[in-house]
Amino acid sequence: MKQSWEGPLNKIDDYRWEIPKTYNSGMRVPGLIYASSNLLEKIRQDQAPEQVANVAFLPGIVGRSLAMPDIHWGYGFCIGGVAATSLDNGVISPGGVGFDINCGIRLLRTNLTLKEVKPKVELLVDELFRAVPSGVGSKGKIKISYNEIRDVLRRGSKWAVERGFGWEEDILFTEEEGCMKDANPDLVSKHAMERGKPQLGTLGSGNHFLEIQVIDKVYDPEVARELGLEEGQITVMIHCGSRGLGHQVCTDYLVTMQKAVSRYGIQLPDRQLACAPLSSPEGKNYYAAMACAANYAWANRQCIMHWTREVFAKVFRSTPEELGLKLIYDVAHNIAKIEEHSLEGKRVKLCVHRKGATRAFPPFHPDVPEKYKKIGQPVLIPGDMGRCSYCLVGTEKAMEETFGSTCHGAGRVMSRMKAKKQARGRDIQQELREKGIIVKAESRGTLVEEMSDAYKDVSEVVEVMHQTGISRKVVRMRPLGVIKG
Repeated sequence: MKQSWEGPLNKIDDYRWEIPKTYNSGMRVPGLIYASSNLLEKIRQDQAPEQVANVAFLPGIVGRSLAMPDIHWGYGFCIGGVAATSLDNGVISPGGVGFDINCGIRLLRTNLTLKEVKPKVELLVDELFRAVPSGVGSKGKIKISYNEIRDVLRRGSKWAVERGFGWEEDILFTEEEGCMKDANPDLVSKHAMERGKPQLGTLGSGNHFLEIQVIDKVYDPEVARELGLEEGQITVMIHCGSRGLGHQVCTDYLVTMQKAVSRYGIQLPDRQLACAPLSSPEGKNYYAAMACAANYAWANRQCIMHWTREVFAKVFRSTPEELGLKLIYDVAHNIAKIEEHSLEGKRVKLCVHRKGATRAFPPFHPDVPEKYKKIGQPVLIPGDMGRCSYCLVGTEKAMEETFGSTCHGAGRVMSRMKAKKQARGRDIQQELREKGIIVKAESRGTLVEEMSDAYKDVSEVVEVMHQTGISRKVVRMRPLGVIKG
């Protein structure tokens, strides 16, 4: 699936490229890719643009089939894809969410400075590696019963906080306050729950990480101040999702959706886009099960954050409160949500699929926490482990153009297999150490698969979103210590 894409891309401006509806007679709307000309060359190297066009076939899709600058080929939808469908005649597609439901990011601030932390980075990395289970099939420290996992699926972050994993205020700074209300554990298979039970409070593998960072550049001092962020300050970023439970929910419902495609006579260019009408039993059931997996992911990140606070308190012989270890925000970047948007001058409810894309709501949006009402929703964009990450804020422009969505990270340019071949004979861990980054991983293979060369430059991706006004840069963070699965 690696041949380059030769289809039409009409230049709208320096950062917007349209796939016209005329490209394929089944397209209900045009496709739109956000990219610089340099990124566009990389995007054309696989079939991701074809997937953008394919998504435009979905019944009830409105506006455009959108792709962010970090797009690459995925299952059904490209990773970095956004599609909104009408509640009246539209569909919901598990391929538009992905297997790692509510894979997402949370960012903690601290009162610590680089000078205080630098001598202790290695110790912090070792302690965090011990405290937070990671790696393929990793099992957590939390033992829960079948009834308790159902409670996790229903209540998300609230379950974790009530069990002592964090503070009440954490919930306010989590997308959806860490709990999608439509979750129904009855619609999640026993097998999915069995996979999820031992994995709560684990990082997993692949591109998931726990990272100690320092803010090395401030773009908007006023907004940074509102967020409690400044240059030289230490932050912590957590990137993980719903583990085996989310994967199983997706797997289970893809079978259901394949049957639904036949039952409802839906014509699709790719069977991986299997979907069902939002108003159908299959569509409603998937949404409720997906919400359960999303809640599990929020509880998962909440537990990991709690142990992170404990480690910092232990290493610095203090308390998390005194160290100022506050949650800035938690965002999902693999999810489908029912949201209200403007369409042709009317307010309508839509199902917004974001797969490898982040919600980016503007100032004064009702879903933005009170504390951030004047500045807009924080948007957290991780880079690869050798470069940098960003905190942005959402804008009104995003509401007008992208259904309140922006990019989610760097985006792969190299398959895991190709990365392994290219890294033969290299010591990635040592290379990073020479750059002042301490990395610890459960497997050497992960470090090779996740090396910087395998990704686009996140700064280039973020710049496209900044220049188009879809989101605004606030601060940049560079890594000091990283834990990988």
